[in-house]
Amino acid sequence: MRVLIAGGGIGGLTTALSLHEAGIDAVVYESTSELRELGVGINLLPHAVRELSALGVQPVLASTAIETRELAYYTAYGRLIWREPRGLDAGYRWPQYSIHRGRLLMSLARAVQARLGEAAIRTGHRLAHVEQDDDGVTAHFVDLATGAPVARERGDALIGADGIHSKTRAALYPEEGPPRFSGITMWRGVTEQAPFLDGRTMIVAGNWHIRAVVYPISREAAARGRSLINWVAEIRDESKTNWRWDDWHRAGRKDDFVPAFRDWRFDWLDVPRLFRESERVFEFPMADRDPVPRWSFGRVTLLGDAAHPMYPSGSNGAAQAILDARTLAHALRAQPKVPDALRAYETERLEPTAEIVRLNREFAAEHVLRLVDERCPPGCENISDYVSFEEMADVSRRYKRVAGFDIDAMDERPSQPENR
Repeated sequence: MRVLIAGGGIGGLTTALSLHEAGIDAVVYESTSELRELGVGINLLPHAVRELSALGVQPVLASTAIETRELAYYTAYGRLIWREPRGLDAGYRWPQYSIHRGRLLMSLARAVQARLGEAAIRTGHRLAHVEQDDDGVTAHFVDLATGAPVARERGDALIGADGIHSKTRAALYPEEGPPRFSGITMWRGVTEQAPFLDGRTMIVAGNWHIRAVVYPISREAAARGRSLINWVAEIRDESKTNWRWDDWHRAGRKDDFVPAFRDWRFDWLDVPRLFRESERVFEFPMADRDPVPRWSFGRVTLLGDAAHPMYPSGSNGAAQAILDARTLAHALRAQPKVPDALRAYETERLEPTAEIVRLNREFAAEHVLRLVDERCPPGCENISDYVSFEEMADVSRRYKRVAGFDIDAMDERPSQPENR
């Protein structure tokens, strides 16, 4: 069996590694001209780390990532709302990692090339269209910059792991249109400075209308007594209803958002200074798409952000793509017929991910921020008078259960057994 994977992101590369482990040939086709260490930070939750550990890539991640010890929520005044241990400190068998997205991507890419061969990742190939028949699929690829044809490839299946602007999904749902913009604009960056708190804590501060997410991502910086800090600034503007979708990764202007955080100076972190000292700032829309009724059409299916793009609430986007990849590889190994395997994969993954999309629209993982904002008067001294500990704990438990990393329910085993 030979599987074509459109998209060389986290989901696509994890799919290639998982298929290889299952004894299935795979080739990754990436639209950009080269894979580079770009981007900002990302969190890998324990159920995602479990799967990457089964693929043998955890040691290289551990060498570069910060092992997150705690998640803490604060008001815009810097008052603690809720904190909980994470990863090994919470009793999981696997850690939670905060890591530079580019480092993660390149670690996966190097593993793919080491195991499947250098030619297993082909850059400069953007999917243009795909045809299928009873015996396989034919994928046509073009150059991203010129649109000129670069390859015509034949395989037994095509996996569309080509992101929120997926060409694969557009072919399956031609009337869908652009992503759904939330009205929230995000500005992202990384800043090196002295560590805050214990150097291993992720914080989320603010309320329904304005938030900051901050966490360290570099073991190398920590070894020097410093901290490379990933940050996200989010501002909701209900009057903003659209986005220039042709300019997805545009450079951001600090003056467009830093003034809104001017008073966010906590005893242990100067938030506006953190933003100002970032060398580069990127501006993104917070967007998703409505869940669709199916991903699999014959020998073609969707995976990751192509299948279920979601708001980056709860650190779940990459984790769900990794779980998709493992489930898909297991289905293709277990089912003799490709269409049956793709339907089995869809049956297992479609509804759980659709529920996460819906919950993330309500910011269910960070619902404690909204509860405090709605109930507590400005500057209230004792938050527990308005929102109980039990209520906050229940918010955390419910989201973990839906997202698949509730510690009591989480399977001890990776989703795909070894094929050796």
